[in-house]
Amino acid sequence: MSKVLIAGGGLAGLAAAAALGKQGWEVELFEARPFLGGRATSYAVPSGGEEIAETIDNCQHVLLRCCVNLLDFYQRLGVRERIQFHREFYFVEPGGRVSVFRRGRLPAPLHFTESFLRMQCLEWQDKLGIARALLAIRSERTRRQDLDRISMMEWLLETRQTPRAIERFWRQVLVSAVNEDLEKMAAIHGFQVFWLGFLASGDGYEMGIPNVPLGELYTAEAWHGMPNVRMHFRSPVERIDSSGFVVAGQRITADRYICALPFERLEAVGLQAPKFEHSPITGVHLWFDREVTSLPHATLLDRTMQWMFNKDGGRYLQLVVSASRSLTALSRQEIIEIAISDLLGFFPLVREAKLLKAHVVKEQRATFSAAPGIEALRPGVISAVPGVFLAGDWTNTGWPGTMEGAVRSGYRAADAVCLSQAQSSTCLLPDIACSDFCRGRFPHYGVPRFH
Repeated sequence: MSKVLIAGGGLAGLAAAAALGKQGWEVELFEARPFLGGRATSYAVPSGGEEIAETIDNCQHVLLRCCVNLLDFYQRLGVRERIQFHREFYFVEPGGRVSVFRRGRLPAPLHFTESFLRMQCLEWQDKLGIARALLAIRSERTRRQDLDRISMMEWLLETRQTPRAIERFWRQVLVSAVNEDLEKMAAIHGFQVFWLGFLASGDGYEMGIPNVPLGELYTAEAWHGMPNVRMHFRSPVERIDSSGFVVAGQRITADRYICALPFERLEAVGLQAPKFEHSPITGVHLWFDREVTSLPHATLLDRTMQWMFNKDGGRYLQLVVSASRSLTALSRQEIIEIAISDLLGFFPLVREAKLLKAHVVKEQRATFSAAPGIEALRPGVISAVPGVFLAGDWTNTGWPGTMEGAVRSGYRAADAVCLSQAQSSTCLLPDIACSDFCRGRFPHYGVPRFH
């Protein structure tokens, strides 16, 4: 049985482990922390006194149904049924008026026509501009040669979007999906989100939310079907080279090696690291003494807090701010005050409720910044060191820094490892709409590209 060592227990490393474990490889994965999941995990928040500690996600992570590799990964672990899909997006204006965005009777790409026309948060001139831009995405996605070199904001201004359409539609969807501001986001990623998620199929937009804490998706029970996969916790990899891993001062060898560490950790283990910037995410957890909303989730318009997720009968809300650079210097209390002030404008019942406790999570290194020009700098799966392969959402996956991108990178690394041993492997699944956009001008979208 061939053996592979994996450094890093985030989604990229776990995806590679699951894929190679199913292929019959002996897998040993080394994780510095005492739990799996990397930036997509959960942990207990000490409550003090006699209260039971709350288990919270470091930030609410969601997926769309077009994230086919992430769903395949959950299927491999036997936890796919723990993802609950929602067919409605709720856009809430200050004052509480709700517009619902959902699929209608028409076939894709016209399936949102009915609900889109009824959205009260947008005026007719906004809707006409958005419709014109969506048609442009369909036609320009294979024709434009500069989408990875211009920002999404530049493209939106080029298509004459109104300020309200930009703020209440494009920004609300894309900043959360890509974790970057429109002004700093490469247009190619904005195109991808709307093409795969909203235009290419009738159900690709459906939002999946785990109905358990993220950490429960990767527990030991999920790996029982792969006894040849062994996890080593509190075991940071100190060095990676063609001769193996160094862990706790000891060298460990195998047939192949995968580095699935964050890009900022590569130089510390002896590998070349790309010079990327990070984009932060801030999560705010609020527990009230009563229900303050019955909406399962909502995108909050015109305020600092961007999304709300109802975690427990309207009494426990999780708020998310993506690309949250404006909150970096603020204190925990200042962020909580902003969150409560914003909620008061959307949900009047907050005024009558008592805040029991609150927790703020700042993920300063949540993702790499998906800026114009970055695609040419993202490394492929094969490193400069013989026998060492790369995985991570920051590698050349064709996606921004998402859970789908991380899993894609792990699958690509697994396929490359098998290919290097003359074994056939097709772990990576193509995108749901991978005919021209994915295999044409951008061959790294949807199929492995080793370099």
